[in-house]
Amino acid sequence: MDVTPAVTPTEGVLLPEPKRLGVLSRLAPEPMKVVLNWGRRYSLWVFNFGLACCAIEFIAASMARHDFIRLGVIPFAPGPRQADLMIVSGTVTDKMAPAVKRLYEQMPEPKYVISFGACSNCGGPYWDSYSVTKGVDQIIPVDVYVPGCPPRPEALLQGILKLQEKIARESLAERYAAGPSVSQLTSGLVTPPPAPAQGAGA
Repeated sequence: MDVTPAVTPTEGVLLPEPKRLGVLSRLAPEPMKVVLNWGRRYSLWVFNFGLACCAIEFIAASMARHDFIRLGVIPFAPGPRQADLMIVSGTVTDKMAPAVKRLYEQMPEPKYVISFGACSNCGGPYWDSYSVTKGVDQIIPVDVYVPGCPPRPEALLQGILKLQEKIARESLAERYAAGPSVSQLTSGLVTPPPAPAQGAGA
């Protein structure tokens, strides 16, 4: 007696799908997602936003003694359009905040942010100043916070490892499930001038 269900040629065999992945789960099976996350994890181009003394610690982390290139982090991307990771190191003032946000928005997706040092985490020793932003997370989303004043280069290496663990676990479908709305996409755009009247001046 045959117990296998008969499948008609018009029906395909539907593969079980994980939740919230939709059709893309059939196109990118689990091993492919692992390979893609592995590639993103070990090829992070860094856009360093050095604003104060923490930038010196960032430079020390990229030099021969600590050498974060061995972790797959490539320092000093030519610009934000080539970068995957923004490391904000130093005090973010209210005057500098729009520039940080503008450069973050120019980075291609997927993009990540490390807040490096107490000043970029929460304002640091200058938290009560009238001109200091109380943390870079008020203007852009932050993935990893590295504490310290000044933070050691070893702390930055630990933060990079934590970010790589997060990238290895992430699902891009869940990350982009709630896409931006039309109002968010057009928020910074300038409205076009009104069209000239057809019959005027002819």
